[in-house]
This record gives sequence, structure tokens and C-alpha cells, in this order.
Amino acid sequence: MFSRRGAVVADVVAVVVFAAIGRMSHAEAGSVVGLAGTALPFLAGAAVAWATPWVRAEPVSFRAGLVVVALTAGVGCLLRWAFLGRLPLSFAIVTVVALAVLLLGWRGVSAAVVRVQAARETSRG
Repeated sequence: MFSRRGAVVADVVAVVVFAAIGRMSHAEAGSVVGLAGTALPFLAGAAVAWATPWVRAEPVSFRAGLVVVALTAGVGCLLRWAFLGRLPLSFAIVTVVALAVLLLGWRGVSAAVVRVQAARETSRG
């Protein structure tokens, strides 16, 4: 269902949505610059994930999703810690859970759609 380019776009959208929700939950201003500043460490992590052969080979797979979640959250949290000098455990936990829901979620929906389409084609005959 998704091309490699489509998968990259879906991951970027997921990370930006994560950053936007985080900013809204802390009543931070809705500026594009603020959103970019919040999202950039995690987008850097996603870029690292996309540089791995596991993600490039099968970008829509669950395994690729796990790699993207781990590196997006890990690199993003490390960069936030480096720039801010602190990383509350609660933030790290919420980050991993939220990114897992978003980055694995679209992959799960994609897999379900592919299965339904395949079943329809098989039943047609």
C-alpha cells in the first residue's frame, strides 16, 4: 500500500503530530518555529532509523516500525537531554508510548488494508 516515499512521509507526519500534541498538552504557543524546535530532535532520530537497512528494506513492516520507534525516541530524547540538560523519566516514557502508537499505528492500519484488499481479490477469483 505504501511506497518507501509514502512511508517516510507517514513517519514524518507521525513525529510532527507527536510534537504538536506535546506542545498543546503543555499550552505552548502554536508557532511553526516552536513546533519545528520540538519536532527536530525526533525527526533527526527518524532520519537515523531510515538510514538503517532494516527500515529501508521493508519500511512498512512491524520490525521496521520497532526500529523507527526505538531510534526516533532514543535519539530524540538524547538530543533533548543534550540541549536542555535534563530528561525527566516521565517524558521519556510518554515519548516512547506516544511514538509507538503513532509509528506502529499507521503500519498496522496499512497491513490491515492490504489484507482486506488481498482477501477481496482472492474471493473475486
